[in-house]
Amino acid sequence: MARNAGRLARLKTLLEEFYVTPYRGALARARRDEDDIFMLFVFAELMGVPNPAAYYTLELQPLLLERFHEWHRRQGLEHSPLDGFRCC
Repeated sequence: MARNAGRLARLKTLLEEFYVTPYRGALARARRDEDDIFMLFVFAELMGVPNPAAYYTLELQPLLLERFHEWHRRQGLEHSPLDGFRCC
């Protein structure tokens, strides 16, 4: 019984690698793009872009400040676009 469980676990791992590996990069890019859009929504009001959901996203800003630097660098902005917030 234990031997069959080990074989099934190895088969499951092999099948996951066979089916998931070709799409791993695409899934990572899609997730990163979604995260970038989310960060834009959260910090849009600070950059002067009207955001109808600013009331709801205001509470998330302190939680996402750690990721802000890598986000604005990934967007091609050399320095922080926020006047009152210098992270570089």
